[in-house]
Amino acid sequence: MELLQYDFFQNALIGGILVSIACGIVGAYIVVRRLVFISGGITHASFGGIGLGVFLGMNPVFTAWCFAIASGFGVEYLSTKHKLREDSAIAVLWALGMALGILFLFLTPGYTVGMSEFLFGNILTITGKDILLFAALAVALILTFGLLYRSILYTAFDAEYARIQKLPVKFIEYLMMFFISTTIVFSIRLVGIVLLMSLVTIPQITANIFTYDFRKIIIYSVLIGVVGCLVGLFISYFLNVPSGAFIILVLIAFYGMGRGVKAVMRRRGVE
Repeated sequence: MELLQYDFFQNALIGGILVSIACGIVGAYIVVRRLVFISGGITHASFGGIGLGVFLGMNPVFTAWCFAIASGFGVEYLSTKHKLREDSAIAVLWALGMALGILFLFLTPGYTVGMSEFLFGNILTITGKDILLFAALAVALILTFGLLYRSILYTAFDAEYARIQKLPVKFIEYLMMFFISTTIVFSIRLVGIVLLMSLVTIPQITANIFTYDFRKIIIYSVLIGVVGCLVGLFISYFLNVPSGAFIILVLIAFYGMGRGVKAVMRRRGVE
């Protein structure tokens, strides 16, 4: 309990909870829509924005956000308008972002400070301003899913059927790509670019073991993410190991436990 007296640990706890909420909501759409590879492409493409921000002396998070949104919209545009396969477009943007990031960092004079936080994350460096951004994102996602739940649900499971039902499929696709990109960039501070894709997929596939209901997947994903973040944060602090990596290990352990529980349930005839 003494840890809770420190501001940096309070910020880490609150930030972890808020990011888990955002990742739980967005990640459910990513997994159901099978956009996991796209989330990885956006994550690594944002590295180009980080490098550009450092090179220009701007806020790297802002430039990474711009790169991420441009990459997400670019994949959506190329795959629908020019009939380019999504995996091909993602591969190009993935490589382009990483290459530009490395180039801009090389051209930046002097020693580049804080790059390890973007690559590997450090939840203990979250500030009050970061928490406000996380809270705004979480609230925006909750309101959006509350107002457009039917359209998002139909688009996620069957976009063609959603078009037949006269739902705004294209608007939903671009809106969700915006939220995916924003959530990815805002979450970099927690686990870094290297591990970020796991944060928006592992809780969801763990929840998917027990339910196929979209609403329940969202709720379970948020709960798994929050618990995993809190457990990983506390244990990593006492073991003095990187918190981001340990949070992912805890989430993977939850996935393994979920598989084990499901296997036992099947043996006993419980579904």
